Amino acid sequence: MNRGKNARRAVAVLGLIGLQAALATAHAQTWPAKPVRILVGFSAGGPTDVVARAFADHASRALGQPFIVDNKPGANTILAAEAVAAAPADGYTLLLGATNHTMIPALYSQRVKFDAVRSFAPVCSLAVSPTVLVVGPSMPVKSFGAFLQAVKAEPGKRTYATPGSGSSGHFASAQFTRLTGTSMNHIPYKGAAQATTDLMGGQVDSSFATLGSVLTQVQSGKLTALAVAAPKRSALLPDVPTFEEVGVKGYTADAWYGLLAPAKTPPEVLAVLRRAATEFAQAPATQEKLRSLGMEAQNTCADAFGAQLAREVKLYGELARTLDLKTE
Repeated sequence: MNRGKNARRAVAVLGLIGLQAALATAHAQTWPAKPVRILVGFSAGGPTDVVARAFADHASRALGQPFIVDNKPGANTILAAEAVAAAPADGYTLLLGATNHTMIPALYSQRVKFDAVRSFAPVCSLAVSPTVLVVGPSMPVKSFGAFLQAVKAEPGKRTYATPGSGSSGHFASAQFTRLTGTSMNHIPYKGAAQATTDLMGGQVDSSFATLGSVLTQVQSGKLTALAVAAPKRSALLPDVPTFEEVGVKGYTADAWYGLLAPAKTPPEVLAVLRRAATEFAQAPATQEKLRSLGMEAQNTCADAFGAQLAREVKLYGELARTLDLKTE
């Protein structure tokens, strides 16, 4: 008798598993059934926005529904991240985050309402860009040596622009001043586009910017690139030396751009998004477009991307304490 009950129970369990699998498959096949919103925590025109719009265009064509980029700048992307963390976990509200996402806990632990890792389901990273030191018309130097001499001649007076307090540019700049024993005045903005505009206008002297945010301005001669924070020179700026070459040893500062969903988003929806993200990163047209913008396609997904986020949160927390970084 027990054998019969166990057999019926096993059949019931298998039936339930089969039903769950069928529902998951059906969900995956029907998602997305309406437009998908991608929040960006910066103003339009910056590198995060550019990557978001490129992916949105690809996903719209690949998945048959509009993917709409929604710029929600403010509080160093905290507002956008909070909105996505609190959104329904159905795949219809996503975050296009950048490196500063893992820097937020180090500087805003008392005010953020989300966990940079646990509040999100990692989809995939999409692109990466090195940091480059650029100067504008208010600091008309032509070499890194001249820049360093000018900064040291007026401690605390020369300015550098960043996309916001706690941004990747902020960390990169603070790390630079520590390595070189210099002092500069931090001018935070609400995004890379605004920072670049004021740099070109002479309102600020310099910026440790992602290459993707200033490449066009450098190529047109509106800004001057002095050094690249990467292991080797950029093929897009072959005449610009690395920081290693100009004597600042061990200074690198890559910035990533990646897709995140609310925690507990169904695995089948994440699988669809990851396929779209992988196809996007591997497409020759994507790689060509990103290279022209000073970026490289990148495709780290799922648990590997989540592990990267966790490592960076720990690293930047330690770095913030070491550099005594504080938000304004």
